[in-house]
Amino acid sequence: MKKGIYDKFGEEGLKGGIPLEFGGENPWTVGYVFHNNPDKVFREFFGGDNPFAEFFAEDGSELIVPFGGLRGRGAMKQDPPVVRDLYLSLEDLFYGCTKKIKVSRRVMNEDGQTSTIREKILTIDVQPGWRQGTRITFEKEGDQGPNVIPADITFVVQEKLHPRFKRANDNLAYVATIPLGKALIGCTVGVRTLDGRQLNIPINDIVDPRYCKVVPGEGMPLLQDPQRKGDLLIYFDISFPKKLTPDQKRLLKSALLP
Repeated sequence: MKKGIYDKFGEEGLKGGIPLEFGGENPWTVGYVFHNNPDKVFREFFGGDNPFAEFFAEDGSELIVPFGGLRGRGAMKQDPPVVRDLYLSLEDLFYGCTKKIKVSRRVMNEDGQTSTIREKILTIDVQPGWRQGTRITFEKEGDQGPNVIPADITFVVQEKLHPRFKRANDNLAYVATIPLGKALIGCTVGVRTLDGRQLNIPINDIVDPRYCKVVPGEGMPLLQDPQRKGDLLIYFDISFPKKLTPDQKRLLKSALLP
């Protein structure tokens, strides 16, 4: 508005004011008076006390400003991260392994204007003891584009269902099915471990529905020290007989009831 007044009425009109087209309580524009504060000019124009602040980081080091301007005028922005699930078996998480994942992404051509879809292999070194929810991030491996910082690609570990075990932090839970008689007099439970060994665990206690047998050191590797492992927790599903003969009832009564 000030520039328009200056262009039409010159410096005199800008400083002295001009009559407004429509009257009112104050029919003249307010005359312009320069405040003689260059810092205020910089602050109003650049949005801060230092007009060159965007060229430097907080520690004073020089930044590389993308072509196209500064704050809000062609400034480069990073796309939000691309998140994908990475399903792993308990064996993968027990031993550790290497997973190679093929991704397709848009890559800018040499002309800087056009792009092409290309495939790339991302390699993930799975460490023994990783848990569900572990995140692996590949920085700036997403689609490329003009004035765009490629997105990060993040993989989130998910555990596949296992036919024998259920993981509980660093422990493994196993459910053994035994008949009522063995629950009362004792038995041996066979468990095949994730690394293929056969454990024969003696159960000498009376097994009730809340009983749990703890086998130390037969769980998942600890991430901080894979040589150490959590525990194996054996729970029991007790099978009750469908029916009893009179002789069986008599024997159980004499053995169990006073």
